[in-house]
Amino acid sequence: MFNLIGIELFKIITKPRSYLGFLAITLIILLIQFAFYIDGKQYLDFVFQSLQNSFQIEGNVMNGSLICFIILQMLIVQMPLLIALVTGDLVSGEAASGTIRMLLSKPYSRSQILWAKYIAGSIYTFALIAWLGILALGLGLLIFGNGDLVVLKSDELVILRADDVLWRFLTAFFVAFLSLSMVTTFSLMLSCFTDNSITPIVASMSVIIIFTIIGTLDVPLFDKIKPALFTTHMIIWRNLFDNPLPMEQIIQSLSVIVLHIAVFLSIAFWHFNRKDIQN
Repeated sequence: MFNLIGIELFKIITKPRSYLGFLAITLIILLIQFAFYIDGKQYLDFVFQSLQNSFQIEGNVMNGSLICFIILQMLIVQMPLLIALVTGDLVSGEAASGTIRMLLSKPYSRSQILWAKYIAGSIYTFALIAWLGILALGLGLLIFGNGDLVVLKSDELVILRADDVLWRFLTAFFVAFLSLSMVTTFSLMLSCFTDNSITPIVASMSVIIIFTIIGTLDVPLFDKIKPALFTTHMIIWRNLFDNPLPMEQIIQSLSVIVLHIAVFLSIAFWHFNRKDIQN
């Protein structure tokens, strides 16, 4: 099984598109950090100008924690598209090229093959999240230093002590990994239903974009269906920076995410084990 996982990882590594996510994340994070390093003070003065009459803000507000939080809000929404670009053709790509039939001739069951592909896709997802954490948090703290995290929301201001921030970020990265694993599973499921390598990638991206748009629109009709959309629960990491923590809401969203992963995986295995592969 480990040998099979290694083969699947090698296939991912040899695809040029696998590096697009790492390249995009690197460029965007470095650009944001450079912009804040040059004009960060003016930006924060503009953001907090409405509070300066009521509060006296002192200390290193523009620190690595704040920069990391801003980066996460910008990138986490786009990362599912980068994941689907790689995991969307794990099965269909080989079906299109004809190599899936050769793989099935090896002494592996179909379930073992699909497990290997899923684990390899999850490892890629974890690597992408880890790289995001290293650049956004690690490099951010190195450049801007440490300090209390000030989170300005639409209806409240949350101030978290510096020694109470690190575990929240680590947990947020883990929750983000679970959320993106749901995308990995969803795109893998779609990949099992087609022999075209492009279709599941486009379909995954389209569904994510549509669900995200619905989730951002403040329309009464959409408010009723938002809880059923898996993209709604992918932003639950933000609640980890509330004080106190809304544990009931966090646990509910995590349960929905795990349930979606289980359902998508079950459908993928059910269809792949019965799929008529002719190429």
